[in-house]
Amino acid sequence: MNLIIFGPPGAGKGTQSNNIVNDFDLKQVSTGDLLRNEIKLQTDLGKKIESIINNGELVSNDIVNTLIEKIISDPNNFNRLIFDGYPRTLSQVYSLEKLLKKFNQKISIVFSLNVDKDIVSKRINGRIICAKCFKIFNVYFNPPNSKNHDCGKKYLKKRTDDNSKTILSRFETYVSKTKPILNYYKKKETLCEIDGNQKVDEIYNKIKGILENIRDWHYAYFLYKFPWKNLTSLIYGPYSRYQYSSK
Repeated sequence: MNLIIFGPPGAGKGTQSNNIVNDFDLKQVSTGDLLRNEIKLQTDLGKKIESIINNGELVSNDIVNTLIEKIISDPNNFNRLIFDGYPRTLSQVYSLEKLLKKFNQKISIVFSLNVDKDIVSKRINGRIICAKCFKIFNVYFNPPNSKNHDCGKKYLKKRTDDNSKTILSRFETYVSKTKPILNYYKKKETLCEIDGNQKVDEIYNKIKGILENIRDWHYAYFLYKFPWKNLTSLIYGPYSRYQYSSK
């Protein structure tokens, strides 16, 4: 199954995506990571991307779509992708659907983590990051202590853009830009809205239950559609329980 997860800054998309990746053996797709990796590899495309960014320009949809297609076309990623932070526009939504269709895939479900503005502000205002191990903590919900952090207080930093004014602006921008995308997936009946004001574990339990149902449906459909498949295909194929196994 392929899925998308949306949510405003501070909604916990990264945390939930990591949980999903670990439990369902999916591959997380972040456009930011794809761009950085291409630059790191110093491919021709990577050098072009680096030049664009250094000039303060935005990377075009064509370049982003090229990187996305490389991921989708990889047989090892067949029907096991989770898109985080993409698509950001309706144009990218249409491009993603076209690419998935090209490789006989589709989006199984779209999660939207809905979080109140004041909760987002508290989560981000309290966020601190360790400059050494890169762990993220929150002074309100997950403060660093001797049990979960041993790098020392001197490495704990607060992002300069984690302030109330910036947070409010980012929240409003997210809502305005994402609304048409969510409406699109709602009409396609693939949107699942989750109350993101809850605790991390409560949110993930809901997500996990939904994904387990989808996984089991895919498995049942595979058995119905391809009863003649041999045991190896059944165990290790794209719809196998092993591939979608939950720990």
